[in-house]
Amino acid sequence: MPALSQAASLPLLPELIDGLPNISGWEAEVRSVVQHDRPIFLPTTNIHLQDVSAAFAIALHMHQPMIPAGPQGELISNLQYMFEHPYEGDNHNAGPFAYCYSRIADFMIDLVRQGCNPRIMLDYSGTLLWGLRQMGRGDILDNLKRITCDRTYHPYVEWLGTFWGHALASTTPIPDLKLHIQAWQHHFAAIFGWDALARVKGFSLPEMHLPNHPDTLFELVKALKEAGYRWLLLQADTVETTTGQPLSQLHLPHQLVARNAEGETVSITALIKTQGADNQLVGQMQPYQKARTLNPQLVGQVMIPPLVAQMGDGENSGIMMNEFPSTFRNAWYDMSAQNQGHFGVVGLTGTEYLELIEAAGCTPEDYPVCQAKGQHRIWQRVSEADTPKAIARAITELKREDSSFQVEGVSSAHALRWSQGNDPVLASMQKLSALFHQTLDPLLQAQSSNGEANPHTNPLSSALTQQPRYRQALLYNLLIQTSCFNYWGQGMWTDYARTLYSRGKESISSHF
Repeated sequence: MPALSQAASLPLLPELIDGLPNISGWEAEVRSVVQHDRPIFLPTTNIHLQDVSAAFAIALHMHQPMIPAGPQGELISNLQYMFEHPYEGDNHNAGPFAYCYSRIADFMIDLVRQGCNPRIMLDYSGTLLWGLRQMGRGDILDNLKRITCDRTYHPYVEWLGTFWGHALASTTPIPDLKLHIQAWQHHFAAIFGWDALARVKGFSLPEMHLPNHPDTLFELVKALKEAGYRWLLLQADTVETTTGQPLSQLHLPHQLVARNAEGETVSITALIKTQGADNQLVGQMQPYQKARTLNPQLVGQVMIPPLVAQMGDGENSGIMMNEFPSTFRNAWYDMSAQNQGHFGVVGLTGTEYLELIEAAGCTPEDYPVCQAKGQHRIWQRVSEADTPKAIARAITELKREDSSFQVEGVSSAHALRWSQGNDPVLASMQKLSALFHQTLDPLLQAQSSNGEANPHTNPLSSALTQQPRYRQALLYNLLIQTSCFNYWGQGMWTDYARTLYSRGKESISSHF
């Protein structure tokens, strides 16, 4: 957590600025808060590692896109659109969805008050958080603040960072990876405060998409490390061992190693999400049942409990809407009755688990190593002394020899070709991102070089990232990358993307 003196000196961030979410302008302050190695859960956890045989960690993913579908084409939450058009598709679920975004706070408060020892990890997209505020559902945000800001619940609840606009890492232009990460940190701090942001150390990739192009993965991991994240939640089928084999130790932490075309490497700790029907597994609390079948394993010189990690949509599917509440509660009741939730099989959060095992003597160097799936075949053909062109050539050859071989991610920061083809939504994303960076990056660099980007050294200046015109251009650049537009890929969703592109282009062209 920030030191008291530091926290007191930081500005209280407005959640909305000129009607837009606070997604930029305090980059230096955000860095000062997140770049620390202080323990988060270790000072308050009531779990002793030597008493634990196995553990599980549950994460809930929540998301709604922002769409240009208001009465006059205004940006509104898709959830608001669902409320206003209840007879379209599954829009009748708008009320239950809204309740699901709030109810986890009630569950956790009730369980703690009853003497249980629950744990939950939360992943809310920035577009959902903004949409809730915009549509007047501050009651949901206030309920979430109860378990986020009240120190009583700090040992039980962990927020995971994510991309603000729920973009897929594999289709996001490389320079925008960092922008999504920073935007979410800004927005989260504005809603929940600096102390809450300082405690966010795990990261959840939207739709669990892990890019396997060497350059994209390298820049992603690098951006996460620079943003203060310690670990990443990964899906088992997106990674492999360094020899190209499926992972065999799914319930142990791994080190994800990323190497780019220049031969540079960077790594980050990864917790592995087991495969399966995610909503069903979480909705029925099967990770708890799975953990009951496991025993401690040796990592380095330390025997540690394995961790069964799983994530599901917090609102999506009948299982999550209807079965999860009682199953979730009953699992904690069961643990409380058997061992007070402190011994044997227990629930943990990701950061809590890693801090406990590292305090016992484990180090990240002890963890099994993994890499993005498919990279072994690339590195078989490329030596460390080869040039970036050799990697591109190896990828081309592998695709020609095996039509099932895929490399997801763009090949450079300014690539004009997408590995996914000529999808119109991806093309619009690419063009708007290119225009954004071609226009804004030189201005940011010029401001940085003459010191004007720092209001402390030049109080009369206004940092570009704090200016309304920058925030609006950034907003459209991030919004068009929301996965929903590409996922649905037709009809009104393609029209939404086209509208966002036009407005983003106009915003950049008319203000810069």
